[in-house]
Amino acid sequence: MYAGGRPPFWPDEYPVITRAPNQRHPFCKQPPPGPRKAIDGVSLTFRKVASIQSPTDPLSSRPRPPVRPSPSPPPQLTSHPRDRVLRHEFPPLPKPPDKQMASKMTPFLLRASLRTAASRAAGGRRAVFQARAMSVTACRPSDTLQVGRTRARARSSQHRNSANNNPDIPFKFNQQNETIIAEILKRYPEQYKKAAVMPLLDLGQRQHGFTSISVMNEVARLLEMPPMRVYEVASFYTMYNRTPVGKFFVQACTTTPCQLGGCGSDAIVKAITSHLGIKQGETTADGLFTFIEVECLGACVNAPMIQINDDYYEDLTPETTVALLTALKESAAAVGSSAKVPAPGPLTGRQTCENSNGQTNLLDEPWGVEKTRSDL
Repeated sequence: MYAGGRPPFWPDEYPVITRAPNQRHPFCKQPPPGPRKAIDGVSLTFRKVASIQSPTDPLSSRPRPPVRPSPSPPPQLTSHPRDRVLRHEFPPLPKPPDKQMASKMTPFLLRASLRTAASRAAGGRRAVFQARAMSVTACRPSDTLQVGRTRARARSSQHRNSANNNPDIPFKFNQQNETIIAEILKRYPEQYKKAAVMPLLDLGQRQHGFTSISVMNEVARLLEMPPMRVYEVASFYTMYNRTPVGKFFVQACTTTPCQLGGCGSDAIVKAITSHLGIKQGETTADGLFTFIEVECLGACVNAPMIQINDDYYEDLTPETTVALLTALKESAAAVGSSAKVPAPGPLTGRQTCENSNGQTNLLDEPWGVEKTRSDL
């Protein structure tokens, strides 16, 4: 409180910004009624300021003449601390949801109506309202990597526990593979040893016959990584067989070069299925052969070709394909090495991918300084 009583700049009446009753903030009381004036569209209410009485103020007991409202407009409100204390500031009320939606839709509806009116004025035809259709599809989670119980509509690539593939079947790498694993892990820093997940999965598949769930869990334990990360790798690459396959895993390439080269891959596939009596993705009853169709295997120049386990057999015909399968079956039944299996590579007799007509260049000693200079 000022020593002299009421400060000299304290007015007897001060303007208060008010709102209409329907725009009043719910947590603020309506100011008392008083004379109102409108300045620049703002409704002002003048309120009386009570006299400040001070026992030490000698002038506080003197009668003061009444102060009438000045006909001139009150001064503009400033950011003075006094004005911030005196005036009531009401925060703007949020718009109701329906008004918000109306404000957002107004430009769209206005443009649509203008287009309709313009089209009618131009051609006199009825305007067709154009809008992009919106559709929401249900989220379908990926069940490829799920382990355990499955839904009835799950995809065929999802793991299902079976008698020969479930987490309860123990799996451990043998001593030979443990030595190989130790050599593989030396290639990676200790904190990045999880990068060896692919070669370890390949070792487990060669030992166990296929990449079972137990093989994946053992690899995850050795590399100290979450099992789900191993499941992701094994389910992404087709080189990992997550179901049992036969002793001879026959993969026939059916892409464009093999379809166009030689007799065509269709004739090779027909010869395989008719000779083995199985379809694509099936295994023979004796468990020797499993047949699937695959994408390009990278031997396009020697098309058509197939891959059996790790070996490529190229330049095939239906006759040589049947002979190859027969020799493989006899080799599996033979006790010794009496059965003769064709060597991997082209079955036409040519070396790798050289010209089928034989060598046509580099028949003589190359011409150079070695041939012209005897002192070298």
